[in-house]
Order: sequence, then structure tokens, then C-alpha cells
Amino acid sequence: MPSRQLKLGAFLMQTGHHIAGWRHPAAQADAAVNFRHYVALAQRAEAAKFDAIFLADAVGVRNRDIPSLSRTARSDHFEPLTLLSALAAVTARIGLIGTVSTTYNEPYHVARKFASLDHISGGRSGWNLVTSNGQGEAQNFNVDEHMEHASRYARASEFHEVVLGLWDSWEDDAFVRDRASGIYFEPDKLHLLQHRGEHFQVRGPLNVARSPQGRPVVVQAGASPAGRDLAARTAEVIFVAHQTLDEAQSFYRDIKQRARLLGRDPDSIKILPGISPLVGRTQAEADAKFAQLQDLIHPAVGVQFLATLLNGFDLSKYPVDGPLPELPETNAGKSRQQLLVDLARRDKLSIRELYLRVAGARAHHQVVGTPRTIADRMEQWFEEEGADGFNIMAPTLPGGLDDFIELVLPELRRRGLFRKEYEGSTLREHLGLARPAHLKRG
Repeated sequence: MPSRQLKLGAFLMQTGHHIAGWRHPAAQADAAVNFRHYVALAQRAEAAKFDAIFLADAVGVRNRDIPSLSRTARSDHFEPLTLLSALAAVTARIGLIGTVSTTYNEPYHVARKFASLDHISGGRSGWNLVTSNGQGEAQNFNVDEHMEHASRYARASEFHEVVLGLWDSWEDDAFVRDRASGIYFEPDKLHLLQHRGEHFQVRGPLNVARSPQGRPVVVQAGASPAGRDLAARTAEVIFVAHQTLDEAQSFYRDIKQRARLLGRDPDSIKILPGISPLVGRTQAEADAKFAQLQDLIHPAVGVQFLATLLNGFDLSKYPVDGPLPELPETNAGKSRQQLLVDLARRDKLSIRELYLRVAGARAHHQVVGTPRTIADRMEQWFEEEGADGFNIMAPTLPGGLDDFIELVLPELRRRGLFRKEYEGSTLREHLGLARPAHLKRG
């Protein structure tokens, strides 16, 4: 059996990741407001021994083009921490990772909520730290324009510092709760943060005890130069989008080297590219299932979906069967835009061909094939240092996740690449991450 095994997250997005997945007859069309749907998915993923489930989030509707938005299942969804807290009560071992923005929140709120989730779940919470990338999000928070890219990342870096400090407000054994002596906590084991920085002024302490994991797992998703800098310093897990093994290997080497230069153990950062597997028992069956989904994409949805991935660039005045135009510098998500531009130029794709290429997985790696071919691809990326595992992005839910569990996981287990049982009970234990020592900051 290999000394390393894949880390797998189940990335749960309402009806599935394919932009037209909600129209599939087997999809749960009302998934956005169907709690039982998420309960079933989380329990299936836990029974399959996934490391974690993951919920993405944005504090606004990403696409403001109402005609195309009205043809997608992307306009409504649960707030992730509320949903994860509920799912903690109906699961026992699987990790619970949710997205919260550093641009439109305050550190104390985030520290408190994730520490609470870690206690509620018995040590299974993870925070996906993002800086947000949508103009629509900004306009929900008293400003007209999204914060400039470099400023967002400077704020995020200090935000992370404050959250970690708050998570260490109390030593592990601070709360003795001794009825006989009348001492509830040991005063010398309380540490005030007293943070004063460029963006935040936070005294502390956090009014939640130190969490079962020491602190929740910190996840990052940025791949721009600023995003890589932040991830190398702060991340314990990185979610990322790559189209090719070469891209994945380049990113993997870069992050691991940055970690070494910062004095971190490279293995203390787990890199999990997104992969959207569409599985068939034969290649013909897989191709037919994919073609069925592609045929459900309305052209207006495809063009606007691509425009949204390109940070709102207006594609409506360009011929859909013509090339992707030159794009201006963006203040929003830089790495995803560059990935799409590179894909279009490399494969000489028209606007239509590009949106059809990425509609299934939002520019993440799409694999349409048999259990063996999908396992081959995952094993290659894993063994050739392109990934430590994957964030599984089922094209439809629940069917796409069921197919992966039923058909691909047995093949991965046959190769010794994925666990048969959980070895621990916390998310850190699943991921092979050390429990951090308490740092006295005040």
C-alpha cells in the first residue's frame, strides 16, 4: 500500500457543478432550500470516508444578468455556517469546511463562529478564507466598488493573524470549572490579544474556549501571486483550479517551495485541485451522459456564465463563434481569468467552445470516462506531484456523487490510494495535520 493516500473533499453545490445540472431529470431541483438533500449528501460522503464536505459562498448573487440568471440554479443557497452547524448534528466524523470572506466580515465574528462549529462538531471545522471577487458583493456592504486587489489581500493577511490570535485566547486547560473552589477558569491561562494594526483593532479575548482541534483548519483558494503568498503563509489546505497536469505540477512545486522558504513543512499544506468526474461504466455511456448535460445549456446562460467567470466582462457584443477578445486588467479574481484566457488561446476556442468546455466545472478539471480512466487521471496527478488529493465536484447532485462513490472509489481503494475507514475523528487527523500548540500572544 502506498505511504501516501489521497485526501478527498466533496464540494457540494446545490444541484451540482454543471451549469445546466439542475435541469437533469435526476437532479434535486430545489436543492438550494432543501435541508434533507444536504443531510443525505453529507451522510453519503461520510459513509464513503471523505475527508470533508465543502460549501462555497458569496455574499451576493454572482450574476446580475437577470435573463440568464433566471435559467440557472445559482441565485439562492443556504448560508454555509448555518448549514454546516446543522449538518454537524447529523454526522459524526466527516470534516465541515465553509467559505467566509475577509472583505465583508470582521475577524471576531469569523473566529467565534468557526470555534463554535469546531466545538459543536467535535473538532471537524475548516474555514475557507477568501477575499471575495464580485462587484455585486461590494454593493451589498455600503460601497460602490470592490476593494482593490492588493488591499484585499493585505486586509486578509491581517484578518487571518487576528483570527488565529483570538483562537488562542485561552489555553487548552483554562476552564477548570471547579465547583469546590469556585474557580471557573484559571486567570493566568487567559490571554488578551490587544491587536492594533492597519486594518483592525481587536482587544479580545474570544468568548469561546480553545477548540478541540486547537484551531479550525484554514483553507485558501487564491492562485494569483498575492493569493499564493497568502496561501504559503496561512493555508493548511489549498483548493485550486487547473486544466492540465503541467499547470498543477507548477503550482504544487511553487507552493511547496514557498512553504520551505517560510520555514514551514511542505507537507503541512495539502493541495486539492477541483475535479469534476462524469462517470460511466463504459466510455460511450460517459460521453452520452455528458452530451445530455451539454445539450441542456441555454446559449444565453453559457455566454453569461463565461462572462461571470471573466469577472463580469461583457461578451454580448462579440460573435459567439468568434475568438475570446483581449481582456483588460481586472481588480477581481485574477487567477481564474488567466486560466480561461490561457485555455482559449492554447486550444484556439471560440466563445461558444470555451463556455461549453468550462460549463461543467467552472474551469476546474473535467474528466468524462470510466472508473478506471478517472482513477488513472487522479493517480497520475497524485503520484506526479500535481495534487495531494482532490475536491470532488459532482456535475449533478445527488447522482454524480453517488456515481463517484459507487464506481470510482472502489477502484481507488483497490490501488491502495484511499482509506477504507477513518483513522481519527477530527478534520486535522483525517488530513494528517498536526494539532497546533497554543501560542501565548498576550
